[in-house]
Amino acid sequence: MATLPNPLPRLDALGLDLPPGRLVDETVEGPWHEPLLWLADGQAAPGGWDALRHTAPAAGLLPVLVEAGGDLGGPWDWELAPGEVSYPGDHDPVDVLAEHWEECAADGEEWPGPAPAADVTAPEAAATTLAEAVVAGGTGAFKEPRLALVPARRSADIPAAIGWTGPAHHDEDVARLCAVLRSWEDRYGVRVVALGFAHLLVSVAAPPATLADAEALAAEHFAFCPDTVLQGPGTLTAYAEEHLLGKPSWHFWWD
Repeated sequence: MATLPNPLPRLDALGLDLPPGRLVDETVEGPWHEPLLWLADGQAAPGGWDALRHTAPAAGLLPVLVEAGGDLGGPWDWELAPGEVSYPGDHDPVDVLAEHWEECAADGEEWPGPAPAADVTAPEAAATTLAEAVVAGGTGAFKEPRLALVPARRSADIPAAIGWTGPAHHDEDVARLCAVLRSWEDRYGVRVVALGFAHLLVSVAAPPATLADAEALAAEHFAFCPDTVLQGPGTLTAYAEEHLLGKPSWHFWWD
């Protein structure tokens, strides 16, 4: 994936106030040629995300919470594959969604097209609020979250930057899904807040405010991650009502 110079090799010189941690370069093919992320040794503390989101971006790094507990082991056991990832900017998000819709929707259902954009304000504040809830255990979805720093300029690019393979059974190139996340960044103020082995949590600064808009967005979510609909409410309308209408976070998982 085409990126700007990676600041992680000179992390000690950047003047960031970090807890004890280490650089991670483990991939499915052995050590990567440069660090993929910095990972804290211990569970994230309250306020840690907010401190880093004010200081790390200037150094070309973005914070994300990484799940370290659970049955699938810590992030050092994740199957990171940066060599399999393209560049998010090379993909059209509408094309990606339409392709997956055709693969996953019932026969004869046409792709309805993208949902309308919302009026976005204060996306970073929304991300901080959700990150603090994750750290406090308020979301119930992420066990033992740790702070991590990823070399990325856009929050949507975080999964691609580390070669995350969580959605591999749905799309083998996570950069294609990151292109969709970029679109949601622009239209809804989405920020990637937490990653697990195969699940993803994003904050939403401007969620849909009407059921019609939520139903339109539900089609995008189904194409992006069918399991969240099929293993959840089961229909797009129910999903829109329960998980999108006015909701400040979206949680996706892939089996």
